[in-house]
Amino acid sequence: MSEKTPSSALAENWSDRPYHRQWLNAQAADLFRFFQFAAINPKGGFYDLDRHGKPLSTDNPVRGIHMAARMVHCFAIGDLLGLPGSRDVIDHGMDFLWNRHRDMDNGGYAWQADDNGAVDTSKQGYGHAFVLLAASSAKTVGHPLADQMLADITEILETKFWDKEHGAIAEEFSADWTPVPGYRGQNSNMHLTEALMAAFEATGEHHYLDKAESIADLLIRRKATECSYRVPEHFDENWAVDENYYHENEMFRPAGTTPGHWLEWSRLVLQLWVLGGKKHDWMPEAARGLFFQSMKLGWDNSHGGFFYTLDWENRPDKRFKLWWPLCEGAAAAHFLNEHSPSAFHEESYRQIWGFINRYSLDHPLGGWHEELTEDLKPSNTLFPGKGDIYHALQACLIPLYPATGSLTKVIAETGGRL
Repeated sequence: MSEKTPSSALAENWSDRPYHRQWLNAQAADLFRFFQFAAINPKGGFYDLDRHGKPLSTDNPVRGIHMAARMVHCFAIGDLLGLPGSRDVIDHGMDFLWNRHRDMDNGGYAWQADDNGAVDTSKQGYGHAFVLLAASSAKTVGHPLADQMLADITEILETKFWDKEHGAIAEEFSADWTPVPGYRGQNSNMHLTEALMAAFEATGEHHYLDKAESIADLLIRRKATECSYRVPEHFDENWAVDENYYHENEMFRPAGTTPGHWLEWSRLVLQLWVLGGKKHDWMPEAARGLFFQSMKLGWDNSHGGFFYTLDWENRPDKRFKLWWPLCEGAAAAHFLNEHSPSAFHEESYRQIWGFINRYSLDHPLGGWHEELTEDLKPSNTLFPGKGDIYHALQACLIPLYPATGSLTKVIAETGGRL
C-alpha cells in the first residue's frame, strides 16, 4: 500500500478499538511484572536480565546510567497508573543516580558504576539526557530528590554540554570536563529532545522547550531534510555529516544510518510541534517523511522487521532486527494517525504490531526478544538478554493516551483512564 492509498477497511484505527486497547494494556502489565522485582539489585541500581528474567550477573555487575534513569522514568509511569510498589523502584533508581553516578567532586554523572562507585567516569551526553528524563518524570510523582536533581542536571547541561553556536550538545567529556574532541552525535541529542520536552511539561519553563526546538531544527529540518529524510547519525565538531564514521560500540554509535531513529524522530517532532503551539509548519511534513522513508527503506520485505542499519546507498548493513525500532515504529504510527491520519499509517501500525506479537514477544517466558537474526531467530550478538523495559513499555502505552505529550504528562492529565 502506498502512502496515499485509501482503504475503507482501515477507517477505524486499532487504537480506538476496545480489544486492542485491552491487549496493549495487558502487554504493558506483563512488562511491569517481568521487570519490577527481578531487576532490582539490592546493592544498588538494576540488573540486566536473561531470557528467563533472572539476573545475567550478580557478581558486582557494571550498571550503565541510562538503565537506572529509564527504570525511574518507567516506574514513574507505573506510579501514575496506580501500580503498587512503583515508588520503591523510583526510590531505588534515584538513590543510585544521586549517590553512585553523580560526581561529587567535579559535577555531572559518570557513565558506568558498580557496587563501589563509578568505573567509567566519562561524562556522556546520552547518559545526561536520561538523567534529565528521570528527574523530570520523578517530579511528576513528587519524589523528594526530583527538584534537586533537576536543578543539578539542568545546570550541567547548560554550562558544560550546550553548544550555543550550533544549538545542540557536545558528546563527551572526561571526568574533569576535558572535552573529548572530534565527534558530535545525533543519538544523544535525540534523547535529550525527549527529556527536554518532559522537563518543560514538568516545570512549565520554556527554556527547555527552546532547546528541544533548536536540536530538532538542526538535526531534522536541516540535516535530515538534506538527506531525503534519512537522519545522519555521526558528525564532526562543526556538525558536518561524517558518512565514514566507525566506532566499535555498535549499540550506541553504529555506522551508517539507523531507521529506528528516523521513526523515533517522527514521533518526537510531532510531540514537539504540539507542545510548541504548532507554530513550526515543517514538523508534520518531516514526521511524515521520516516515517515513510523508514518503512520504504528500513523494513525487510522478505522477512519482516526493521534492519538495524543501512549504508549510505540505502542497502541493509546490520541486517539483524532489534525490538526498539519496532517499538518506535508503532508509537510513531500512532502519533501520525492522530495528527496526519492515513490508511498508510494505520496499515503500518497494524503491520508492526503483527510482527511484534508473532516474533518479538516471548510468549512462553515473558518479556521481549531484544534481538532477532535476519531470518527472525532469537539472538544475542549485540544485546545479551532482556535488559530494558523503556522502549517496549512506551510502545504499549502511547497508543492508549492522547498524542499531545510525554506519557507522564498525558497519564497525569487523564488520571490514567483508558
